[in-house]
Order: sequence, then structure tokens, then C-alpha cells
Amino acid sequence: MKKLKLIIEREFLAKVRNRSFIVMTFLSPLIMIGMIALVAFLSKSSLEKRSVVAYVDESELFTEEDFSGRSIDFMNLSEVGIEKAKTIVMEANQDGLLYIPKKDSLNEMASSIQFFSKETPGMVLMGDLENTIERKLEKEKMEQLGIDLQKLDQANIDVEINMSNFVGERSSKMINGIKVAMGMGAGYLIMMFIIIYGAMVMRSVIEEKTSRIVEVIISSVKPFQLMLGKVLGTAGAGLLQFFIWAVILLVLFFGLSFFFGVELGGMNQAQMTPEQMEILKQNDFQFAMEEVMKLPIISMFFWFILFFLGGYLLYSSLYAAIGSAVDNETDTQQFMMPVIMPLMIGVYVGFATVINDPHGTIATIFSFIPFTSPIVMLMRIPFGVPWWEIVISLIILYITFFVVIWIAAKIYRVGILMYGKKASYKELWKWIRY
Repeated sequence: MKKLKLIIEREFLAKVRNRSFIVMTFLSPLIMIGMIALVAFLSKSSLEKRSVVAYVDESELFTEEDFSGRSIDFMNLSEVGIEKAKTIVMEANQDGLLYIPKKDSLNEMASSIQFFSKETPGMVLMGDLENTIERKLEKEKMEQLGIDLQKLDQANIDVEINMSNFVGERSSKMINGIKVAMGMGAGYLIMMFIIIYGAMVMRSVIEEKTSRIVEVIISSVKPFQLMLGKVLGTAGAGLLQFFIWAVILLVLFFGLSFFFGVELGGMNQAQMTPEQMEILKQNDFQFAMEEVMKLPIISMFFWFILFFLGGYLLYSSLYAAIGSAVDNETDTQQFMMPVIMPLMIGVYVGFATVINDPHGTIATIFSFIPFTSPIVMLMRIPFGVPWWEIVISLIILYITFFVVIWIAAKIYRVGILMYGKKASYKELWKWIRY
């Protein structure tokens, strides 16, 4: 036990004293927030950009009012004709030219409208143009059919369903979006870190094997203790990094909350008047912060740590076994696919089924399969999963870890001293049976 402790301590200190580990520990949260802010800024800038489109309307059906109030600035070139309008648009380097021909019927006109441009236009621009034309033609068609448009407008009713649980606590559609984002973020994060830290263990085994240091180490330490020490030492470094990230993000979270004047105690929306709800909704960021504070963040973080640790231990054992079976990192590719595939399936199931049906049969089954549960169950937890399901999933996960590490140890104790020979799956099976 003392030797195992020394190995864990050595691996842990080797990781945390690394300069890149220290730098990325403190910079990663800031980089992540910066990337999110950059994406949001670029998306906002793209949506706020106004396109300039000229149009030639030979039907004389459209007016300037029909083209007003959109994200597009329209210029009427109907008087100059289509050919001259093309030249003007090309020389002015505008986004395009919309041509509306004169036809006998509205249906024929709808299929004859053309858009000319130097480059392929964006989907948003074409969608806005089509929606603008569709509304005008539909209005004209209804007038031709004798439909009273005023009565039709009066018949329109906007429906917004108020959401609450059975004890009267109000909720909103925004909280579902936040749950989806948190579940997806947790699942994707754990997949990335299983790959990153598992690869660290594998590279560490390969380095010691190729440098022949391992021959000296195993003269005083059992191969199983060496492998387990590497796995647990790297896990400790990963948990420390997660803890530091959590502290940094909480500080930023509370700082933003204080800056925007959000009461972190959470305002009971069941006791709020409609006027108060409307005032709260006017500040989207503040309302989002209030919704986040309603989530069981502490328990979610606790379950995240347990599933991260279980998933990491399970996959790192496999990575250590792979590292012991090869002489260089290039030879690991033949063994990586069976390890990566369950993680990819977990992410696919999470994105494809958990988001739409978090309590469905498929999502529930994959949240109990140990090779996918660290990802799928973490995506389900924000939507509310019974504690006994989470506990059963964790028990299965850790039992599978002990089975896998026992198998991996058999491969490790033979492969760690094998040189100059590419191991095959048949060879690995022989090592397991020794």
C-alpha cells in the first residue's frame, strides 16, 4: 500500500508541476468564456448586418411598404428595366437583384420570380426574401377569393403556455434550454477529458517502456500497483483541475450576478405578480441567472465528479493496457477504435435522444451501460432523474471498472516488458489468459 501511495504521489506531482498544466488550469475557463462571448458577438453581428437588395417589379403588385421593416434595405429599380438594373447592381456591388415578372396568375408569378447575384446568397437572406414575397402573394390571393382580411387578423390568437410543477412553482421554456445546454456541456466535457487524461496515462506508460525505466521500477513494485498508481495519480490531477475551474467559474458567476444586480437567493416566482414577471423578463440575462439558480447546481456538480471519476478510471485502465502493448504511439491506432466508439455512441445518444426524451427507454438504457453512462446520465441529470437510478448507474460503472482493471492488469504485466513486436488482439487474449 505504501508503494502504491508513492506511485500515486509521483504521478500526481509530475502532472501538477508541469508548466502547461498550470497555465491551462487558470487560462482554460477564461478561454472558454472568451470563445462563448466571441461566438455570441459574431452571431449577433451577422444577424444585425443589413443586406442591400435591388428589385424590379414588372407586376406593379408590390409597394415600398411591403419591403419595409425587414433586415434588408431594398432599392426600387423597376423604372430602368431588368437589364440595366443588373448592370447597376453589379457596379454598386450590392447583394443581389430581385426580379418579379408580370404574369396572368399569382401561382405562375410565384414560380417565376428570380434572384440574381455575383455570389451564392446566404440562407437567411433568401429566407427573408421568400417570406416577404409569400406574405404579399398570400394576402393578394385571399383578397381574390373574397376572404375578409380584417376578420382573419382578428381571429389570430397568440398562445403562451404557463409552466409550473404540481406544487405551484413557476417555470419557463428558458429553463429547458438551460438544462439542455448544461447536460450537453457536461457530457461533451467528460468525453473530452476522458480522452485527454486517458491519453496522458497511455503516453506515460509508453515513455517509461521505451526508456526502459519500467524495468527498474517493476523490480520493486508489482505491475498492477504501477498501473493503478498511474491511473489514480492522473485522476487526482484531473480532479484538482476541475476543482480550480469550478472555483474560478463560481467567482465569475457571482461577480456577474453582483454586477447585474441578481439576487442569488432566488425570487420565488410562484409569489410574483404578472407585472413582476414581465419586468424580470425584460432583462434576459437577469432572468437566465434566476433560472440557473433554481437548478440543483451543488448536487449536479457532486454527481458530475462521481461520473467523471468512474468514467475516467474505466477508460484510463484500457488506455494503460494499450500503452503497455505497444512500443510507440503510432501503433496504438489499431486499438483505439474500440475504446473511442462507446464514447462517441454516448454523445450521439445524448444529442439525439436525451434532449428530446430524457426519460425515454433509449436514454434510460444507455444511462445504465457503464461505457456510455458517464455521458448519457450526466445529460439526463439536469432534467431530474430519481436518485436511485443515479446510484444504480454508479454502482454498475464502478463494478465494471474493477472488472476492466483486473483484465487490463493482466495485459499490462505481460505487455510492459514486451519489445519489438506488434501486439494483435489474438496476442492480447493470450496475455489475459496467462
